[in-house]
Amino acid sequence: MGKGDKKTKRGKIIRGSNGVSRPRKKSKPIPR
Repeated sequence: MGKGDKKTKRGKIIRGSNGVSRPRKKSKPIPR
């Protein structure tokens, strides 16, 4: 579970990718 982990919500935010754990709609933006 690191910063660049694709499978985690935080990893997706850092990579700027979207998926199941991070949908395209901004429902809950996590401050870095």
